[in-house]
Amino acid sequence: MKNKKLLGLKEKRERLVSIINGFDSLIVAFSGGVDSAFLLAIAHQLLKKNVVAISATSAIHPSREIEYSKKFADNLGIKHILLKSREINHSGFMANKKDRCYICKKLLFEDILKIASEIGITSIAHGANLDDLDDFRPGFSAAEEMGVVAPLIDAGLSKDDIRLLSKDMNLSTWDKPATACFATRIPYGTPLTQKALSMIEQAENTIIDLGFKTCRVRCHGKVARIEVNINDIEKILNETNRKIIINKFKEIGFSHIALDMEGYVMGSLNSA
Repeated sequence: MKNKKLLGLKEKRERLVSIINGFDSLIVAFSGGVDSAFLLAIAHQLLKKNVVAISATSAIHPSREIEYSKKFADNLGIKHILLKSREINHSGFMANKKDRCYICKKLLFEDILKIASEIGITSIAHGANLDDLDDFRPGFSAAEEMGVVAPLIDAGLSKDDIRLLSKDMNLSTWDKPATACFATRIPYGTPLTQKALSMIEQAENTIIDLGFKTCRVRCHGKVARIEVNINDIEKILNETNRKIIINKFKEIGFSHIALDMEGYVMGSLNSA
């Protein structure tokens, strides 16, 4: 670790190493994001073949992220299981109430626990970090109830810490934008539908394909509310991008397209 910031993280990293070394074997719930990728890479370094990554697949998970997860695990030589998750078949989840995330995580961890029992792995971890404690995350309760551990929180690591350590390890995820499932794009109380989830994915892919690293398309019925980084607002409003987005979004099924002048805000629908 070369610079002062990395040297300051040495104790936290050593704490994480100590935590992971306490496991005989480990399943990492792997979304492909910055946090779970870092946790998976460290666990693989320490536990070798006794680490397995499991990624959920369903209509709420971006196809891009699933493909990224596959490549990441494959490049490190980690056993990777794709699990078809059950939340979209659960009426409580699709009702999109405040316990949506709790239901989703409970179903997911139930299935991962079954796999763990079948393959003889004793512990399951997810990639929550210290900053996540400041947001509304009912899924944490499901994880705690089912004995799923959060080593990054236990080691006291924030998102910025994890990015810095990931960069030092030459992980491709170090500067990867934050991601979340498509259900987070629809306000609580508005029932989720397969059609709406598909529309959101197509819309966000349109914006990503135009070169925007971070975007959210919040779905308010037939209205699409676009969030991008503040520095990208002028770029998304240039005539070429504006026309492409309008035409494509209307093809997808949105009748009105709005740009949020506040820019991208993580968990913006939670604030309501």
